[in-house]
Amino acid sequence: TGVVPFVALLLLQRRPVAGRALLVTSSGCPGHSLCRSNVQEQTRRQVALLNATAQDLFSLYLKCQGEPFSSESDKLCNPSGVFFPAFRVNRTSEKEVMVAMYKLFAFLNASLGNITRDQEELNPTAKELLDRLHNTTKTTRGLISNLTCLLCKNYNIFQVDVSYGESSKGKSAFKKKQQGCQVLRKYVQVIAQAARVLLPHLSPP
Repeated sequence: TGVVPFVALLLLQRRPVAGRALLVTSSGCPGHSLCRSNVQEQTRRQVALLNATAQDLFSLYLKCQGEPFSSESDKLCNPSGVFFPAFRVNRTSEKEVMVAMYKLFAFLNASLGNITRDQEELNPTAKELLDRLHNTTKTTRGLISNLTCLLCKNYNIFQVDVSYGESSKGKSAFKKKQQGCQVLRKYVQVIAQAARVLLPHLSPP
């Protein structure tokens, strides 16, 4: 039993696609053995950490891309044309919130892998940025694992329809930088909204 290592699969996506993530290896949920005892508190901390560090990650990303991104971020990083999973849920339905969160962070994990790969190529000496990207990805993967547990344990959900963003492979250096800043700017907006919606559902009784 356990979580299927589909995270690595997400990094291979070349274009916006829809798919179905199989959360566990069996034809159903394996029960409580998938969960740690403090999974709810751990999930709450992970969401709070991502929310607290998102703006700093975006600002550091801009700084490392140089001009014109540093001075024209409003124009170049406008995320209006960037696909991101819709986050319109009934806030009182914990089930809907958890499923929406899973879709969001599965998408984000793939996008972070794409951005990290590009930055390793374009800014290989930007150690602080690369470290932050890796740490954010690590937190996101842990969050996906915990959401997998909660969906199985609480709602017997072991498959979720997900969408992944467009890969930047084959694009120019400028377009890679632009796609990264558009996604990260959108991430700052969405993670703040996600935290406001999710954290009350994860608060201790």
